[in-house]
Amino acid sequence: MEKGLTVRKIVVAGVLGAIAILLGVTRLGFIPVPTAAGNATIMHVPAIIGGVMQGPFVALIIGLIFGVSSFLEATIPLFKDPLVSIVPRLFIGITAYLAYAGLKKYNEYVAIGVAGFIGSITNTILVLTMAVVRGYFAPGVALTVGITNGIPEAIVSVIVTVAVVAAWKQLGKAGSKKSKISGGM
Repeated sequence: MEKGLTVRKIVVAGVLGAIAILLGVTRLGFIPVPTAAGNATIMHVPAIIGGVMQGPFVALIIGLIFGVSSFLEATIPLFKDPLVSIVPRLFIGITAYLAYAGLKKYNEYVAIGVAGFIGSITNTILVLTMAVVRGYFAPGVALTVGITNGIPEAIVSVIVTVAVVAAWKQLGKAGSKKSKISGGM
């Protein structure tokens, strides 16, 4: 992995940040699930993918873009608070990167899946924790939301992250030494 901020990293951060914004603005980032919340979000997945593909700094940029867009598009008081809508999102891709980096030498698919799960759960736990700390939710409500909405979101995140990253890296493609070494680009 290249050191420092390269043109490639800037472009990847911009494209994945734009996808996160697009998912929120168009509502394409909400997948109906049979829970009380009614939807699981995948708007945090670009930050996870950025962390896996380009490292923690790119993930931080994408998380910031996601958080700021969430703050600017907020329709409920909870997400009009930058400590709830922005700060937790900074850590999504970083924790995903750490999970991926720690496991990729054992099994790349498992590492990608775990990164998707960890990144998603990071989003859920940190947003709900800040919502409790800032007085928007009682702890019991946050726990219920975390279980009923966070788990389906994490499952969807694993599926989408594995599909996108495996395709990007062309994992499993016979004779694709370049894609495994260079990250598919």
